[in-house]
Amino acid sequence: MVTKYAFEALDRTLRDIMRDKVKDNMDKPFGGKTIVLGGDFRQILPVIPKGSRADIVMATVNSSRLWRHCKVLTLTENMRLLSNSSPEERAEVKSFANWVLDLGDGKLGEFNDGESDIIIPDELLIEQSSDPIADIVRFTYNNIVEDTVGAEFYKDKAILAPTLDEVDSINQYVLSLFNGQEKTYMSSDSIWKADEQVGITADWITTEFLNGIKSSGIPDHKLVLKEGAPIMLMCNLDISSGLCNDTRLIVEDLCPNVIGAIVITGTHTGHKVFISRMDLIPSDPNLPIKFMRRQFPLCLSFAMTINKSQGQSLSHVGVYLPKPVFTHGQLYVVVSRVKSKAGLKILIGGDSTSTPGATKNIVYKEVFQKIYK
Repeated sequence: MVTKYAFEALDRTLRDIMRDKVKDNMDKPFGGKTIVLGGDFRQILPVIPKGSRADIVMATVNSSRLWRHCKVLTLTENMRLLSNSSPEERAEVKSFANWVLDLGDGKLGEFNDGESDIIIPDELLIEQSSDPIADIVRFTYNNIVEDTVGAEFYKDKAILAPTLDEVDSINQYVLSLFNGQEKTYMSSDSIWKADEQVGITADWITTEFLNGIKSSGIPDHKLVLKEGAPIMLMCNLDISSGLCNDTRLIVEDLCPNVIGAIVITGTHTGHKVFISRMDLIPSDPNLPIKFMRRQFPLCLSFAMTINKSQGQSLSHVGVYLPKPVFTHGQLYVVVSRVKSKAGLKILIGGDSTSTPGATKNIVYKEVFQKIYK
């Protein structure tokens, strides 16, 4: 979802552009141009590092001074109902869709300061054993060890989890089930020579220290891959060719200096591409120093974070919740990725809540109060 700050920056840019053409447009929002925004306020709100609930709500686009100039249009017809011919199928899809909307609106459970414990229906639950990762993988990728598994097998399947640590654990476990030789790619890390870092003592900033840094948006120092494994791009390489951030691919060739892969999502599905190493600088403002990592801009995508899954439509989703979600809209995002109830299973860990079959849902209801003027 676009932030209030990006929304207002676009307004200033368009006013400056249109000022030279029609001076009256300088005083009109967006220079007199019509802007179309798409989004769902039930989904995850803008991410504000170390921001409070108030900071997150105030960063949403409907907190902008320009929101009063916007006209809100809503979608009212469920197209999935039209694709199901039998009355039983339509009734089941409608019931599931209403449950998802109620969850996103915060109508389920007793809310206390934006949080509530909700009971997940039994048919959506995976019973946890002594090895929960194996349980969630078994549901999502039940035939993964078979040699006949191809790109279509991974196209609309994914495991979703709240944090990067949980995602990494699942990805490494599933990769270990693969047959074939693995290949390891190491990055080359160096301090970024920026003016603001002049004077920083570099004695303690060793190569090993830089290699150990993990940050959202850049690959790890050690990237382990196997042929046939699904991967995800971590930056925009070539938008015209469909190589955008979050594009999913299947590894086909593991060469020393290039990786060949087949695109499995988007408009360029089926195209083969070759990806080389590139210089990447993390954008995380919490890092004490800036550094540059030369590595393939890729990560395994058997599992992905809930935030990364936004915008994707899948048919088979396993949700791994060893701990509860931690911000507005995360639970709504995971249950709304699937096309039907049959494609969704949730594994709730012992730390999620003391009530069996229940987990935490977080909804900042004040966001909805500002949608309509």
